[in-house]
Amino acid sequence: MSDDQTLTLSRAELDQLLSSLVERDEKLVFKKDIKPKKTDDPVDLYVFSGHLEALRSEELDGMLMETIEDLGYEARDEDEAWEIIKAFYLPRKCTLLKVDEDEYIIGTELARRLGLLKEQA
Repeated sequence: MSDDQTLTLSRAELDQLLSSLVERDEKLVFKKDIKPKKTDDPVDLYVFSGHLEALRSEELDGMLMETIEDLGYEARDEDEAWEIIKAFYLPRKCTLLKVDEDEYIIGTELARRLGLLKEQA
């Protein structure tokens, strides 16, 4: 498997994944693996986005121009910024997750832990 692997989920698949998770102690965990606590937070797209490296979404502001500045680059527009962000993160143990028109950059280890990537043989 290459570190720049691209995954594709339907919106329904992403929603199903998110509904199976809670955030506990700033970590995403599967509900089935834990006993519920009152401090567990349900995971929606906004909570999930806090665990991503970067995103480009119709629903959430990915703050692309701010992200590109944080990385020390410049871009003419958000399209160019997103291409630079992907080029920066994907070789750095990250995976591109596509859901309809949205794209999310997720750390490969998190993607693996969430069952989105198969284990290496």
